[in-house]
Amino acid sequence: MKLLAVLRHAKSSWDDAALDDFNRPLNERGWKDARRMGRELKHRGMHFDLVLASAAARVRETIDGVQEHFDFAAPIQFEQRLYGASEQELLSLVRALPDTAHAALLVGHNPGLEQLLAELTLDDEDGLRHRIAGKYPTGALAVVEFPGPRWADVSPATGKIVELILAKELD
Repeated sequence: MKLLAVLRHAKSSWDDAALDDFNRPLNERGWKDARRMGRELKHRGMHFDLVLASAAARVRETIDGVQEHFDFAAPIQFEQRLYGASEQELLSLVRALPDTAHAALLVGHNPGLEQLLAELTLDDEDGLRHRIAGKYPTGALAVVEFPGPRWADVSPATGKIVELILAKELD
């Protein structure tokens, strides 16, 4: 069994219209949500063997905010290809993960993350997939469980969302 956690970056700032999209930072709410997510990950005792993240500023700052309260205790790999990646590009990156990683965290952007989750998962009895269908909000984290032992075997409609944390719902 493999676990893939998918974290969308926290809310970013649009204050500087001249700033390139790649370099947009988090806004105040984004920093608050990232810190709250870090506290929640720590509270739930989550563990990741590997973190694969977009190199965009808002993703880096989301990771910094989460780390204020949660120690990833795993290597963080910033991957340029995650910025603006389609669901197929994301799936290729997931399938290339090392099988030594049981639980991986993918940190990136919409619409790719939302499309990836929709493609990989089936409806679940708790309605978690339905809650994010068509709108995967900033600062959201979904944990998907796959039955196989190899990342290369991850394929559409084989995963199940087993946890869903929405930053906006955290205290």
